[in-house]
Amino acid sequence: MRGFVRYMKMLPKMWRSPVSREVVRAISPRPGEHVVDVGAGMGPATVLAAKSGASVLAVDPTRYMRRILAVRRLGQRARSAIHVAEGSAELIPADDQSIDAVWTVNTMHHWTDLDAAILELVRVLRPGGRLLLVDEDFDAPAHPAFAHMQERRGHRDRHFTEIDPAVVEAKLIAAGFASVEGSNGSMADRPAKVVRATR
Repeated sequence: MRGFVRYMKMLPKMWRSPVSREVVRAISPRPGEHVVDVGAGMGPATVLAAKSGASVLAVDPTRYMRRILAVRRLGQRARSAIHVAEGSAELIPADDQSIDAVWTVNTMHHWTDLDAAILELVRVLRPGGRLLLVDEDFDAPAHPAFAHMQERRGHRDRHFTEIDPAVVEAKLIAAGFASVEGSNGSMADRPAKVVRATR
């Protein structure tokens, strides 16, 4: 019950996200492309990407989130372009080299096996495919949610993995990605750990 109440309080922020909007703008999905939103949650990035004319595979391991997004999908004009599926970064339900772009927003800290996730990204992305991985840095004092997240720090330390963009960058380069850039930068004017790459 406490989890449900927590999600309901977070609903407005999970429904629309300036970071998700900026990620979709940066990844620039095009009509006819096949793209994947890993850890899609309630779909703030998915619904924006579908408006571009791309076919969006919204992947999430949590049944609760998939159900919410499935209902949200029904209210979208581009609903036929949205496909909601069970999956994760380590297990993306897509064919080999079938995807033009992949992104994730605020999910890298939940990944259970970074090496397995990178192998999946290599597998599903076409040559030239685009990748954008973003985790907001809630521990940065400049982040609007810094104070709130510090209050919940004990909970986060038990469930979140610290992300080092340089480590992710090195692993992507070793896996054969090109034009890889990992940084502690910003996204939508919020401190964020950002990794961009091309397959």
